[in-house]
Amino acid sequence: MRIEDEIKQETFRSPLHRLLVNLMFTNNWLCDSQMRLLKPFDVTLPQYNVLRILRGQHPKPVKINDITERMLDKMSNASRLVDKLVGKKLVLRNECPSDRRAVDVVITDKGLALLKQIDAAQEAWERQFDGYTAPNADQLNELINDFRSRATDD
Repeated sequence: MRIEDEIKQETFRSPLHRLLVNLMFTNNWLCDSQMRLLKPFDVTLPQYNVLRILRGQHPKPVKINDITERMLDKMSNASRLVDKLVGKKLVLRNECPSDRRAVDVVITDKGLALLKQIDAAQEAWERQFDGYTAPNADQLNELINDFRSRATDD
């Protein structure tokens, strides 16, 4: 559906303004859809992001600062997110032996099992985009990367 129809606005200041509104709308649509997908698993989108980061490094531990650098949402408080995941027994938090001020985090078997369940739900959700070909996805990724690289605001 066209962005004009989604937000009931026929005119924009410029094609760039239309693109920016469309990107923000699409981001919100994707986040909302992912939050609904994750709700039955009792994890938030930022918690899911932390779990995926930890699975990518498993079995090696990851420091909180490294998690923060890799988060999709840079405004998330990784330390607080890790505390919540520790409470759910999805991750372990240990003092780093080489730097007592740092904290190592590893995903637990329970966390890995939960991600496996989420992966199945995620794959089912992604099937709605099966008609979107790999070359189109690659092209859109390149365009988005180029768009973001031109921004002057950090």
